[in-house]
Amino acid sequence: MTGRILAQADDIAWLRVDVGLPMAARREAARLAHRVGLDGTKGSAVELAVTEAATNLQKHATDGSVALRVVRAGHLAAVEFVATDTGPGIADVARVMVDGASSTGSLGLGLGSIVRLADVFDIHTVRGRGTTVLAQFWAEGRVPSPPAGIDAGGLTRPIGGEEVCGDTWAIRTAGAEAPSEGGQDAVGPVIAMMCDGLGHGPQAARAANTAREAFRDSPHTGPAGILDDLHRALRGTRGAAIAVAAVDLAASRVDFCGVGNVSTVLVGDERRTSLLSAPGIVGHHLPRLRPFTAPFPTGCVLVLHTDGLSDRWEPRAFPGLFARRATVVGAQILREAGGRRDDVGVLALKAARG
Repeated sequence: MTGRILAQADDIAWLRVDVGLPMAARREAARLAHRVGLDGTKGSAVELAVTEAATNLQKHATDGSVALRVVRAGHLAAVEFVATDTGPGIADVARVMVDGASSTGSLGLGLGSIVRLADVFDIHTVRGRGTTVLAQFWAEGRVPSPPAGIDAGGLTRPIGGEEVCGDTWAIRTAGAEAPSEGGQDAVGPVIAMMCDGLGHGPQAARAANTAREAFRDSPHTGPAGILDDLHRALRGTRGAAIAVAAVDLAASRVDFCGVGNVSTVLVGDERRTSLLSAPGIVGHHLPRLRPFTAPFPTGCVLVLHTDGLSDRWEPRAFPGLFARRATVVGAQILREAGGRRDDVGVLALKAARG
């Protein structure tokens, strides 16, 4: 019995800071709002909020970008944007989230209006390093409950000059539960995959997409069995580095198996524990798989990312981050990739807020 996809990497429009950013972000937000059928009022709210976020970056940030995409939960859909920058951070977050408030040298103008307009809002900032703002806009404000009690969020970004990314991720249930409209009925472990297709461009993306489809269709629930299925599916492609983790909140554990250079890290109490993958290439050379289990206590966060992002980041460099939403966790870590010329993908999973 195959599982049901809860979330997966999808098309993301990455817009870098330049003089035309607010207008470009507004156009993309309007396009996505129309695509998912947001009504006139909600569509206007998306456009206004993303224009405010883009203007903040343009006026105050050292460098940054706005990422826009559609996110789905069951039969519901939303427009989401994530605005990130590389400095200077916000000195007083509570103050600048008041409508109309601003602060010289920091993001602030318009944050209050984004909070008011968005159905879901989150923010994290590090003084001198940068800020991430997340906003989601759901039809009729119907925000779904997180499936299986898991808050998960991932982002991918292609290497400069490419339109497609060779990195991808997906999250599925262990079985084929029937979803409700909001997608919140999934029970049991949640299985996550992070994939780095070898190289860049269309052939790397082909390998990644093949892996994602095989992950969806695999009848196995254990990471090693899933990797075996992905290995067979990827023959004839460039191959990939892949990590698979099954998070079971009820049992407070994560089962893990990985091949290649995908980094997998458990974060708890501002300490990190790496879950090590075996050398090899899924689709070409699959080593003897060695799955193992690690504790996943309350408050723990699982982070998986490809080698487009340095593995040298430390949790203590992001005070307060791991209490934020999973997408914000992923975006702040992704921001550390800076201008590195490589595909990059990051995925974070944690228990949803009660």
